[in-house]
Amino acid sequence: QVQLVESGGGLVQPGGSLRLSCAASGNFFRLYHMGWYRQAPGKQRELVATITNSGRTNYDDSVKGRFTISRDNARNTAYLQMNSLKPEDTAIYYCNAAGGPGNYWGQGTQVTVSS
Repeated sequence: QVQLVESGGGLVQPGGSLRLSCAASGNFFRLYHMGWYRQAPGKQRELVATITNSGRTNYDDSVKGRFTISRDNARNTAYLQMNSLKPEDTAIYYCNAAGGPGNYWGQGTQVTVSS
């Protein structure tokens, strides 16, 4: 069982930056593929970015060049650096850990981009 706790969300003006963190419990964080997803009001949850257990990254086209996903296996933590934020990035952001028999989700953190 893996527990994920997101933090770092908040209110930011367009063009601003935020860094989200996802802290994972357990001893096998390094084995999991990590991902960030988001869900805006009235919309389905969508993929933002993923990073494999070997460090390969993948991004949705809407965030390429603006967002960076990373991981620190020594700290059992995944990150999402978000720059040049736009109002359409407003959503609840969820962390996901996938691997082996498990697929785990955090509780989400709200990101609001507004002037």
